[in-house]
Amino acid sequence: MSLYQLKPAFQGLLRPLVARLASGGVTANQVTLAAGLVSVVLGVWLCTQSGHRAWFLLLPAWFLLRMAFNAVDGMLAREHGQQSPLGAYLNELSDVISDSALYLPFVFIAPFDWMGVGAVMLAAAVSEYAGVLGLMVGASRRYDGPMGKSDRAFVFGALGLWVGLGGALPAWAVWLMPLLFVLIVLTIVNRVRHGLAERAR
Repeated sequence: MSLYQLKPAFQGLLRPLVARLASGGVTANQVTLAAGLVSVVLGVWLCTQSGHRAWFLLLPAWFLLRMAFNAVDGMLAREHGQQSPLGAYLNELSDVISDSALYLPFVFIAPFDWMGVGAVMLAAAVSEYAGVLGLMVGASRRYDGPMGKSDRAFVFGALGLWVGLGGALPAWAVWLMPLLFVLIVLTIVNRVRHGLAERAR
């Protein structure tokens, strides 16, 4: 189970906007690059603003907007004839780089640290790689949970909201990054296992 399963309904809401963007000459790759650039700039900025936590309120808003950007670029590619090898590379690389940039500011928020956040960043990147590897073995691109990209966006968006509203994280939050790491490792296992099972059918 993953929030990714809500994507079709989300896409339905965005389809009229996508049609207007396509008719206006906007390309999927432009949307992908714009989302990646904003994510990196925001992540770097927040790394310098741990003493001004209200800025972290930008995170939940941007995670929601970024999900819309990701849906839009996919629909532009698939439904408006814009699929390309370059687009596939940009889509996957931009997602991993953006996720890392947006998780990084939490290194500077107690009780988190470099080790915990870094482990989540690394595991998240490996989980997306595991998803892409499904294509290499003759299966589909795997999006299995329980802690896929959309789920991680929800968790880090909620953390950004908490921090931005000025609340100190509770003592038990020290276990949050290890828990996320374990759930992402389980996600990797599920993506490999389900990819192999799909290939065998």
